[in-house]
Amino acid sequence: MRIGLMSDSHDRVPAVAELLRLMMEGGVGMVLHAGDYCAPFVLRPFEETKLSLAGVYGNNDGDKQGLLTRAQSAFGTELFDSPHSFEIGGQRLLLVHDIGDVQQRSIESHAIVIHGGTHKQEMKSRGDTLIVNPGEACGWLFGTPSAAILDLDTKQVEFLVLEPSEWRH
Repeated sequence: MRIGLMSDSHDRVPAVAELLRLMMEGGVGMVLHAGDYCAPFVLRPFEETKLSLAGVYGNNDGDKQGLLTRAQSAFGTELFDSPHSFEIGGQRLLLVHDIGDVQQRSIESHAIVIHGGTHKQEMKSRGDTLIVNPGEACGWLFGTPSAAILDLDTKQVEFLVLEPSEWRH
């Protein structure tokens, strides 16, 4: 099962839309979002692509009720306070905005941890736990919107990066 990983959208709808297009081309049917959507309108590309969404709030999500209402009406899904633990595809996952908010033993009790907050793509392991930051979907800090695709069966991660010529600003 291939799932998309995204974080730190910060309202940049064109970048989110292009990243979702690439995810769909890569066989993704669901996206996990590690927070900082910012405003509810940034969920529009998810609605248009009909990709499933599960996510947590970040520290810049001011209209949590608006985000939740839009997510529930469009996807029938919840958005959760960070961190949120769940199982998908036989793997125990932890979705968190700021990994610094999570104790080490909680990280190690999950097969996969997806986080955001730093806006930097990163993949590392702690014991048997895969830790992935898909980077910033917005591209505001580092100039290149990014995300990732995770194969749950193999724990292989493919990072996505949008070059300026590949998407509308």
